[in-house]
Amino acid sequence: MGFGFVVGILGGLLLAHAAYNTIQYRGVLKIMEEEFSGPPTNVVMELLLGFALCLWAGLAVPARFLSILSDSDENRITALPANMDFMIFNHRGKVLPCNKELKLKM
Repeated sequence: MGFGFVVGILGGLLLAHAAYNTIQYRGVLKIMEEEFSGPPTNVVMELLLGFALCLWAGLAVPARFLSILSDSDENRITALPANMDFMIFNHRGKVLPCNKELKLKM
């Protein structure tokens, strides 16, 4: 495990702990019959720190950003023909049940 992954796990644990503290704080307020106006300052600070750690890990862990070359052969848009009228793209709609008896009303 890399350092970024550990930072992401730590950020997630901080977010979970802040949620638990907020739930516990609301329970205490119900017992004391007071109204909930917002979480305490320490929970807000914990949320911000956990969010920052998760954001940093999300940007650092996957990989470095690579530039997109417009003249690359791997780009599909440069390999498409000029006439796109009869292009057929595969999609998930083909697994849906199709009723051949239904017709469009015009």
